[in-house]
Amino acid sequence: MNEVTTKWVYNFGAGHDEGRAELRNLLGGKGANLAEMANIGLPVPPGFTITTDVCTAFYANGSRYPADLEAQVHEALARVERAVGLKFGDATKPLLVSVRSGARVSMPGMMDTVLNLGLNDETVRGLVAASGDERFAWDSYRRFIQMFGSVVLGVDHHRFEEIIEQAKIDAGVVEDTALTAHQWEEVVEAYQSLVLNETGKPFPQSPAEQLWSAIGAVFGSWMNTRAITYRRLHDIPSEWGTAVNVQAMVFGNMGTDCATGVCFTRDPSTGENIFYGEFLVNAQGEDVVAGIRTPQPLSKLRAKPGEVSMEEALPEAYGELLRVRETLENHYKDMQDIEFTVQSNKLYMLQTRSGKRTAPASLRIAVEMAESGLISREEAITRINPASLDQLLHPMLDPNAKRVLISRGLPASPGAASGLVVFSADEAEMRSQKGEAVILVRVETSPEDIHGMHAARGILTTRGGMTSHAAVVARGMGRPCVSGAGGVAVDYGSQTLSAGGRMIRAGEVITIDGATGEIFAGYVAMIEPKVSGHFGTMMTWADDVRTLAVRTNAETPLDAETARRFGAEGIGLCRTEHMFFDPSRIGAVRQMIMAADEDGRRSALEKLLPFQRDDFVALFRIMAGLPVTIRLLDPPLHEFLPHGEHELAEVATALGVDMATMQRRAADLSEANPMLGHRGCRLGITYPEIYEMQAQAIFEAAIIVGEETGAAPVPEIMIPLVSSRRELEITRAQVDRIAKEVFSAKGKRIEYQVGTMIELPRAALLADRIAEVGDFFSFGTNDLTQTTYGLSRDDAGKFLPKYVESGIFDKDPFISLDRDGVGLLVRIAAEKGRQTKPALKLGICGEHGGDPASIAFCQEIGLDYVSCSPYRVPVARLAAAQAAIGTRTDRTA
Repeated sequence: MNEVTTKWVYNFGAGHDEGRAELRNLLGGKGANLAEMANIGLPVPPGFTITTDVCTAFYANGSRYPADLEAQVHEALARVERAVGLKFGDATKPLLVSVRSGARVSMPGMMDTVLNLGLNDETVRGLVAASGDERFAWDSYRRFIQMFGSVVLGVDHHRFEEIIEQAKIDAGVVEDTALTAHQWEEVVEAYQSLVLNETGKPFPQSPAEQLWSAIGAVFGSWMNTRAITYRRLHDIPSEWGTAVNVQAMVFGNMGTDCATGVCFTRDPSTGENIFYGEFLVNAQGEDVVAGIRTPQPLSKLRAKPGEVSMEEALPEAYGELLRVRETLENHYKDMQDIEFTVQSNKLYMLQTRSGKRTAPASLRIAVEMAESGLISREEAITRINPASLDQLLHPMLDPNAKRVLISRGLPASPGAASGLVVFSADEAEMRSQKGEAVILVRVETSPEDIHGMHAARGILTTRGGMTSHAAVVARGMGRPCVSGAGGVAVDYGSQTLSAGGRMIRAGEVITIDGATGEIFAGYVAMIEPKVSGHFGTMMTWADDVRTLAVRTNAETPLDAETARRFGAEGIGLCRTEHMFFDPSRIGAVRQMIMAADEDGRRSALEKLLPFQRDDFVALFRIMAGLPVTIRLLDPPLHEFLPHGEHELAEVATALGVDMATMQRRAADLSEANPMLGHRGCRLGITYPEIYEMQAQAIFEAAIIVGEETGAAPVPEIMIPLVSSRRELEITRAQVDRIAKEVFSAKGKRIEYQVGTMIELPRAALLADRIAEVGDFFSFGTNDLTQTTYGLSRDDAGKFLPKYVESGIFDKDPFISLDRDGVGLLVRIAAEKGRQTKPALKLGICGEHGGDPASIAFCQEIGLDYVSCSPYRVPVARLAAAQAAIGTRTDRTA
């Protein structure tokens, strides 16, 4: 019986296409799309893809390959040789290949690439003979040694650059392209000496050894630091692995009829339906994305004085590229990011993928594609990453603010940011962790800078174009970025930047505007964003689809107004304790705490009553008849007392008590574990007068607003930290009694509800009993996570990253709801509660209410609403729509 052989290698190009776009998980995005482009008739150099399964097996078996992989690679390489009429390692007609990574999702610049593999001291001379261009051959060889030396052998790439810079100085030239064949040959010799000195071994001359070393390096790069960081930031599982693509080389560096470029089928910054990209004549792909040379525009319309567009330099290839643009966008039905090479005026496609884009561009592209009929509205909704909307919801530069312009660069990623200048990624991360806003300033960024780019408020580079590493990564992260600022001189040694006749030192402030490319000295005032245009259209479509209501967590008029502007449908959590810290009322709060008996507490509470009533009137007016859930006082009383001796003395004087009495009271209130101490409903039961005052303020405010508007609000009064039916029964009775007294005194009645926050495991498990006396449940998942895990949210940050890194937790459970544990308790409580009371209203008001993954869980278990911070409301609206679409899709699948 013949044993079935696992297929580890898939061919593409030259009429032998074994892959397709649907095999992305197996072939990675790059390999699947290379095969797909070949399938639809686009010019793709032949090659083969080693699957992600090999990567998984490689790491599972001590960095060893499957036994039959070598034979499959040898067979695939022979097919490429036949297709192009060249032979790998042949001294006269050598086949050269590229070796590239390709994960199932795009990770720009995070893993490693090697070009021109197969060159050695013999084959370089064969390339000279075959091409008739000695300079091209030696330029290709030095590029290969540099990439292979850096990626595979671990030699610092800056060491190679130093050799080139010295060669240009010796030759008296500025551009790499001005070096002659002989000078490149000398660079190659210097490179080989560098490799020998750094590694103790000569540069490998065997093409087969080169190939397997490069394949191993690509698989190894899946676990390099920058790739791990990128996966963590973008929630990409490590077990997905990467594929490896080996492809016949085509050359953009053979002369003036050759070029390489990167382009997008639409503008990735704005979403405008224009062809957008850059190219370089006589160059290879790494020259464009690395920002080593400043590239030129594709079209004449975008060319500035002194620039030569591809449309002018290579008109035939440009015309073919325009046709490819239309073909790819219509085929994939999404904006595409394309890499291409032109060799001897012939266009070759090296990659296509869904292009990374800013949030405004993402919205515009999705909306306009839906309006044109290319995709459906529901597809448009699912195209937008809800979390990316944060990019739209933060301040921009105030057009009327004073500013000192010092330079301009390219508007690489929109948004504005001010911060302290730092010149290294490590310092950016360090200062950010201290709470400082920083702008990372670099000559050019590299993948090693990703941690600093994430930590920085904005990024400024002096080199590189709109498709450079800095630009692409910044857009994906939502960071403002200005690139290619040639008027800025950066000196790492003196830690200064010079521009516009000014010198700015590390630690001084600059402001960048990624929408215009402008750079300013000092801070520039910002303004709040406006929600309109494509954003408004998308939100309307989302609201038509979603079934979950979206409320906000707010206790100030500013927060409430902001949330309403962003589309909140009420308040899901008003934390009344935040109101008590206002300077005008904290004295009365402390008087209440220091009171020796109930009469003293009630006297102090009478002073607080009008403040609380005014608070609720303001919120009810802003919410205009929408539901408002008000949580009665929750934290322990000691939080309202100062802690230092000096502050205690000041409070004692203000209250007319001696210091000893104040210290005794503070000691009486102190607790070993306040989170699990005398707080929540326990306060309302032991000091009922506190909840009574708050209830009175709520009902009186509702009646006032009802009389003003003719439509009284329906307050939802929430009792916190309930763990038993009896606790809610007692505190509800207090609220009901106050309601009757207020209604009788005012001669008016309003509708209201009393419910509880489910934030203790016991409450979740006994939810059927608690529902007997409650009108609604709101899941306080912040505390429910703490009490389920036995974790303090304030302290867990010291070790949670290690838990996530070690795979103990998939994600930080305070950021995204733990479905297996905390989520199970929420599901149990929802089911038990509705068994008792089928119409029981259910919502969530923890930080998870703004997390898209948690919102999907809320949709799944049938909650009525989610509540989140004001700036997360649009995120929640879109995530709720996607959850509704996902639920429908699951049911029909």
